[in-house]
Amino acid sequence: MHLDINNVSKSFFRHGEQSIQALQTINLAIEDGEFVSLLGPSGCGKSTLLSMMAGLSTPSFGSVYLDDKEIMEPGPDKSMVFQEPALFPWMSVKQNVTFPLRKSMNKQEQEHAAAQYLKMVHLSQFTGNYPHELSGGMQQRVAIARALAMNSKLLLMDEPFGALDEQTRQVLQDEVENIWLEAKKTIIFVTHSIREAIKLSDRIIIMSARPGTVISDVTVNLDRPRQQKDMAVLEEDVMAILKTEIDNVMNEELRYAGNH
Repeated sequence: MHLDINNVSKSFFRHGEQSIQALQTINLAIEDGEFVSLLGPSGCGKSTLLSMMAGLSTPSFGSVYLDDKEIMEPGPDKSMVFQEPALFPWMSVKQNVTFPLRKSMNKQEQEHAAAQYLKMVHLSQFTGNYPHELSGGMQQRVAIARALAMNSKLLLMDEPFGALDEQTRQVLQDEVENIWLEAKKTIIFVTHSIREAIKLSDRIIIMSARPGTVISDVTVNLDRPRQQKDMAVLEEDVMAILKTEIDNVMNEELRYAGNH
């Protein structure tokens, strides 16, 4: 599997307002089995770029290709985990996992896939429970199991731990890393956390303030599982790259506030 992002720009048009350019001339190549994080200041277009990889939106200019086929719409070759679990409240855990499989697998295959991936995220004992009976972290693990069960070429994760407490977040980081090591999926992961990006990624794509563009492509050459003492120097280097962009965002907000 390879993902190619070629000269991608994206603008949004609002009625009665000037257009907003979210992304400008993004070029990226991501290879099979890589774990790549998108990191940058708020509003830099990370989630917008991810949505184009998923086929949920299209570029204003440029193109996105998965295995030489242009991505124009969602499909079974791509699965996505959002910040909120987005589970069906009237379905059990198992039913939530099997729901997207109903057109591609028979009943027995669905049951097998659900059992396999719910075991992988340590939820085998909760297959009959409903989302409201689970903690936030458990609900997100169901969403991850559902995405994995689709057996897509590409797994896209949009700040999947952003709404969770720090302890649960660390547990799920370990879960995702172990799943990636076992399943060897290609994962594109949006995060605001430098530490999270270093802990999980092979590469960190650092983006500028809006309009977002790639300002650095950092390779993480650290042994897994990663130790905080080994991560500290790289964390400082990444923060130094990001600081200017964060300052730009803050200055823009101050200028906007001053004019309104």
